Amino acid sequence: MPSVTMPGVTTEQTSQAYGRRAAEYIELLGTVDALAAPDRAFVGRWADEHRDGPIVDVGCGPGHWTQWLHERGLSVSGVDPTPEFVAHARNRYPHLDIALGRGEALDAGDASLSGILAWYSLIHTPPERIGDILGEFARCVAPGGGLLVGFFEGGELEAFDHAVTTAYFWPVESLGKKIEEAGFTVIARDTRVDPGHRPHGAIAAVRAD
Repeated sequence: MPSVTMPGVTTEQTSQAYGRRAAEYIELLGTVDALAAPDRAFVGRWADEHRDGPIVDVGCGPGHWTQWLHERGLSVSGVDPTPEFVAHARNRYPHLDIALGRGEALDAGDASLSGILAWYSLIHTPPERIGDILGEFARCVAPGGGLLVGFFEGGELEAFDHAVTTAYFWPVESLGKKIEEAGFTVIARDTRVDPGHRPHGAIAAVRAD
């Protein structure tokens, strides 16, 4: 796979890019039923291990995962930097706590969370900034709490031309190392390639004591 060099985008630029295509995104991917069954199973197993406190769905988009976790009986809230997504989620799921927010500056106290779900919400983060976000996650998650990250998996760390804005492939080992450097212990990995889709990766980790 050839290396692709592209300029990194800011959170604001990513939010604006998604805002312009929010209606399209919601129509195509705005329900958990539109997502792969193995992903629902993986997220569900992870969530069931972290029922003892609040979970934040970081980069919740239109709120579909947040609602799904709520239906499973978890105490969950969502944050997203894109106003169009937040407005949709609040309108569709008025019982949920959905707020504007960004992964690098969460409105949560130190060690106050049982877990953070970051499902494909770090895919546009330039590699040189991902450590800051993972460090913020580590600040907020209590020892023994969990982190679950979904991402595009690749043999090399490289940028590619995503339909919305620049995104990144991460080797599972490289992203796992970043997660552990932030203060987590990786406990599970999942990779696969579904027909017609880019390679998928997921990493589950526990906040170190």
